[in-house]
Amino acid sequence: MFLTIFVFMGLPINIETLVHGRAIEWERLEFKRGWNPEEAVHTMCAFANDLNNWGGGYIIIGAEERDGQPVLPPEGLAEDQLDRIQGEIISLSHQVTPHYFPIVQPYILQDKYILVLWCPAGDNRPYTAPHTQGNGASRYAYVRHGSRSIIAKGEDLRRLTELAARIPFDDRVNHQASIQDFDLGLIQAFLQEVKSDLYEESKHISLADLTRNMHIAKGSDEALRPVNVGLLFFTTKPERFFPRAWIELVWHRDDTGSNYTEHYFKGALHIQLRDALAFLKTNIIREHVQKVPYQAEAIRFYNFPYAAVEEALSNAIYHRSYELGSPVEVQVWHDKIEVLSYPGPVPPVDAQILRHQRRIVARDYRNRRIGDFLKELDLTEGRGTGFPTIYKAMADNGSPDPVFDTNEQCTYFLAVLPAHAEPQIRTAGAQDKLFNINNLEELIALTNTDSVPQSVPQSPMVRLLLTMHVGAYADRIIASLAAMPLSRRALLQSLGLSGHIKNKERHIDPLLDIGWVTYTNPENLNDRNQKYKLTASGQRLLRLIGE
Repeated sequence: MFLTIFVFMGLPINIETLVHGRAIEWERLEFKRGWNPEEAVHTMCAFANDLNNWGGGYIIIGAEERDGQPVLPPEGLAEDQLDRIQGEIISLSHQVTPHYFPIVQPYILQDKYILVLWCPAGDNRPYTAPHTQGNGASRYAYVRHGSRSIIAKGEDLRRLTELAARIPFDDRVNHQASIQDFDLGLIQAFLQEVKSDLYEESKHISLADLTRNMHIAKGSDEALRPVNVGLLFFTTKPERFFPRAWIELVWHRDDTGSNYTEHYFKGALHIQLRDALAFLKTNIIREHVQKVPYQAEAIRFYNFPYAAVEEALSNAIYHRSYELGSPVEVQVWHDKIEVLSYPGPVPPVDAQILRHQRRIVARDYRNRRIGDFLKELDLTEGRGTGFPTIYKAMADNGSPDPVFDTNEQCTYFLAVLPAHAEPQIRTAGAQDKLFNINNLEELIALTNTDSVPQSVPQSPMVRLLLTMHVGAYADRIIASLAAMPLSRRALLQSLGLSGHIKNKERHIDPLLDIGWVTYTNPENLNDRNQKYKLTASGQRLLRLIGE
């Protein structure tokens, strides 16, 4: 029975989505043009050890990779190679200690045969594999570093040893449930949505075989039990097994704190997430259209950009602990949305990092399997892009920056999305000349005069014009240069961006062209000590921004 599952069953993911890296991080994919047993067993061992709790990975045999992308159409394998390679994979599985069996599935991709090895994270870390094929070979533990499988040494080996017998909560067997607690309809709906070949097979095979093949159940035939991630996604009432595993939303109708309505979103994890997002999109998020005097185009913006709300709530579902009896809490006020989950971020991420870094890449993940399912459903990306996505969505909408916070003990995680500050656009008048800024040309003209006093109230319209016509980071670049000149690398890093020349061209050059920013050494643009500073007009713009 086990070998039948090993060879013939489909994978619970769409092959096209997998190959193009849209549901899985590239670090979890390894492409092999041809069959190399030695390299394959090293990668199997590395994915089984799962040093970063990513959830294992996939080996795709018959397709090569070039510059981080698969070469398509693939080279492919000869049809008569498929059975032989699958037999060798079984032998390699016995070379890994403890024994470790990936799930193997042949596919036809663009009229070529390929083999896909799904190598989930193992339950008995650390795993070791022989360094070479043949008798008497030395054995080592292998781990993934980027897109390579290497021997674990030093800090990596120490971390791997610490992970021994430590299985993330979402991948543990739940002995209080049985596979009969699964809802077959939810499983099949998921497989159909992600366009998995396993959907058609699910109509003909047993529930035991189906859940074991999806790795949402583990154990022998007589003692098969669900794992926690399966109960969270494929039961109608996960709260039976995980206290308060739902989303609580409080909608405050005013600032008194006493006029509010409560809403509870329950059910399978992805369903409660979608229901809560649909409620917010229908009842809370509003588009504003504001006519601007002497300008044909109206200004359009939202009180809360949906992309930021979606990412903040999805991240809370992804990263919260389901061992704690605390729901995800959403507080909706007229001027902000707060998303609270427990506990806080996984170390080394702490309060200081949350407050001062815009891009955060965690070393470990609390819920590796939950993240996989959410990514396959396009509900989150899980590539360290959550924070940048939220920042960008808020900036593109002309909204204030989000706020992320936790306490010193990291017992909670709070995301705050401030509402858009609607600009007050006034008609022309002698005393209101300063605020009669209706387009970028008028703003540039104003900063090129001496009409801006040293002390001036903040003009939201200025930030909006900068975001719409100069760039999402324009106001922050001006603010970053307020204290002192900065090099390209230092300036871009203050925005959470790399020092790549493309980022300079995209975000700094428009300000140079307008004349708000200049070089410290304009006579020698290639000066190794070259920096950027504000011009006189840039200083006036800074006062209008209100920094």
